[in-house]
Order: sequence, then C-alpha cells, then structure tokens
Amino acid sequence: MGSRKHIRAEATKEAKKSLYNARLNNCPTSPRKMRLVADMIRGVDVERGLGILKFSTKDAAIVMRKLLLSAMANWQVKNEGTRIEDAELYVKEVMVDGGRMLKRIHTAPQGRAYRVRKRSNHITLVLGNRKEVIEVNN
Repeated sequence: MGSRKHIRAEATKEAKKSLYNARLNNCPTSPRKMRLVADMIRGVDVERGLGILKFSTKDAAIVMRKLLLSAMANWQVKNEGTRIEDAELYVKEVMVDGGRMLKRIHTAPQGRAYRVRKRSNHITLVLGNRKEVIEVNN
C-alpha cells in the first residue's frame, strides 16, 4: 500500500474510533416503512430519540428502538465509567437498505397467480459524540 493510502487509512481508522454502531440484517419490514421511522430520529440526541420511538405508533419504531439501545450498549462497553447523559450522544447516521425478498404466490381469478414480494431491510445505526464534533471544528 502506498504512503498516501496508508495515511488516509489510518486517519479513517482513527475517526471511526469515536463512532459507535449497531446493525440489524433482514428485518421483516419493508424498507419504505422503516425509512419513515429512521427519518424521525436522524440527527437527534439519544434520549430524545428513545422518547420519540417509544411513543410512535409505527410498528417499525419498536425494532428501531431496540437497535438504538444496542448502539448505546456498544458505546457503554467502550466507555466504562462515563455516563451517557454527559457524553452528548446523538444519532449521526441511520441507513436503511433493502434486504432479501421472499417471493410468494397469491391466487388470482381464472387459474392465474399474482406474485407477492415480501420485503425486508438492513438497518445500520451510527452514534456520534457532539463534544468531539465541536473540538474538531475549533
């Protein structure tokens, strides 16, 4: 690997140390429905995001809340002895990608059949620290 690539790789690796993520594959909800929930919490503080998801009427919010709690637990593993309230964590990124698709058949009139696509999605949730963003900007 060339020196420029090596320096860039080291910088990327260093930047990822301050990020804490959780990932869920093949969640049996359509990506479109999950993106509506993801848009509600993107860029929001963690405590507020948990409140939003707790009182949301969408079924996808239950899965997203569990994933947010998992990302917070990942943060706690790396930062033992610090309180989450003092860390100023926020939801930096939420990506919802299409997952596998189950193809089923629904009966139709006159001996035909319609194809039903049961969609799933992959969710990646990344938490960031607002304090570190401020330090980098200064």
